[in-house]
Amino acid sequence: MADATARDIATDIDSPLDEPRLVTEAGVDARVAAIVGPTLMDLGFRLVRVKSSGRDGYTLQIMAERPDGTFTVEDCEAASKAISPVLDVEDPIDRAYNLEMSSPGIDRPLVRVSDFARWAGHLAKVEMEVPVDGRKRFKGVLEGVEGELALLRRDDPSKDENPRVKLPIADVAEARLILTDELIREALRRAKAAGRAPEDSDDEPATDDGPAVPRDDKTNATGPRAGAKRR
Repeated sequence: MADATARDIATDIDSPLDEPRLVTEAGVDARVAAIVGPTLMDLGFRLVRVKSSGRDGYTLQIMAERPDGTFTVEDCEAASKAISPVLDVEDPIDRAYNLEMSSPGIDRPLVRVSDFARWAGHLAKVEMEVPVDGRKRFKGVLEGVEGELALLRRDDPSKDENPRVKLPIADVAEARLILTDELIREALRRAKAAGRAPEDSDDEPATDDGPAVPRDDKTNATGPRAGAKRR
């Protein structure tokens, strides 16, 4: 029954706009997430992750997507214009910062139950807040979901260990896909199916290191109405 549920989600790219995230932030990132989440939803987008860092002074990165998993440059620009004034009013950060709006990318973080199901068959890294079978870090192929458990077949089990583990998604500290050629092809295929693939996605220009990797959709916003506080 669990495998059937995973297949149902995986073959239907869309998932509910209001599907809750089970991997969330803490501190100032959590405050920002609570502020921008409703605004993004009003635009038909949903929040993926908020992450602040000291890069380039201080950068606030906000990842978002449509329910089908796509997010174009135009979507980035629309989201940035909508959330910048909201952040200016709510003022959750006590220093000057740059706002970076982006798509989740191909090697994306996994934050919802549907993420773990949709990308079944692909490699992922998962770090747990609470140990499972005595360990916190796992790497292997996703095999779907069972309720709110992520099923993963480890690629490094010892001889006496069961390679298949069940990870409570609510206890995940961080999870993301691992970039592979197969993942790139699948991400482009799904974007095309949704009608939002990059214009040049029919081609895979070769480099000395192999096929080129498509860049994430991203926009950087600066200025008083785009998240850069002025003192």
